[in-house]
Amino acid sequence: MDLVSELLSGMRLRGASYSKLRLAPPFGIGFAPTDDAHFHFVATGTLRLRPADGEMTGLSCGDAVLLPRGDAHALVSAPGARVRPFDSYETVPLCSNICMIDDLAQKACENGETLIFSGRMQFELDTLHPLVSLMPQVLSVRALTGRQPELHPLLAAMEREMAAERAGAAGILARLADVVAASIVRGWVEGGCGDATGWVEALRDPRLGRVIAALHRKPGHDWTIEEMAAEMGSSRSVFAERFVAVTGTTPSRYLLALRMRLAARWIGNDGLSIDGAARRLGYGSRAAFSRAYKRATGTSPGQLRRAGDPALEEERSAVPS
Repeated sequence: MDLVSELLSGMRLRGASYSKLRLAPPFGIGFAPTDDAHFHFVATGTLRLRPADGEMTGLSCGDAVLLPRGDAHALVSAPGARVRPFDSYETVPLCSNICMIDDLAQKACENGETLIFSGRMQFELDTLHPLVSLMPQVLSVRALTGRQPELHPLLAAMEREMAAERAGAAGILARLADVVAASIVRGWVEGGCGDATGWVEALRDPRLGRVIAALHRKPGHDWTIEEMAAEMGSSRSVFAERFVAVTGTTPSRYLLALRMRLAARWIGNDGLSIDGAARRLGYGSRAAFSRAYKRATGTSPGQLRRAGDPALEEERSAVPS
């Protein structure tokens, strides 16, 4: 398996919330910055995506875009349209974590309706985390459909589900959106990652790439600089200098950050116990892991656990400070 494919296997996009938007021009709907990625799919009509800074992007039927860093932006029917915050619109729940905004009830639909499916997605890219900050503000599916024809039926299916009022349509749309968004990220990585030259250089450097792949395969191993240098086939000093020059951080800091991201995913999303995460990451005790996690992130691993469960609250209170 090549290194890019191996690292991509750790990518997850989990839908946090979705919205089905039915709007009548003129409209403007603003999205505040978040820690999550934003996804938009246009099923009917035309509009523009206006970022907080940068150029507008025209969108039409069948277009999908992902804002991986969750930057502030607006969807507008025309450049001068007045923008209302998303939270100011009245929403109607469709099912768990999916709502509907129907603006046609307040407007005469003289210029046709615009149908959009939007989502906030938790972007879990622990194995490719350095790439997130290097991604462009907006990633578009339009650049990928030529070399990824498998996207066409997915986008067509989203159009059909948006147009129909079938049972379960909202849930199916959410799953399709997750797949399309993940495909957009994969296409960007496979296309060379744009201007993310330093990290891509690390992925393409066969000797340094072997080290990075080994760290991701065995994050709980008690790695030494000597072992990493041997994996690369160089001296300690050459390895350390090369690693910092390409990744921007030291090998030990990179490994610590990787371990803490994995721990956050395993504990917060996968339900692994703190003890289980500590063992999997090579810590001799829960206390040692908790101290390392708090030093690295400023919070306790117990705070990752679901609040309100008495058993988890008891477990959290037992964590040494």
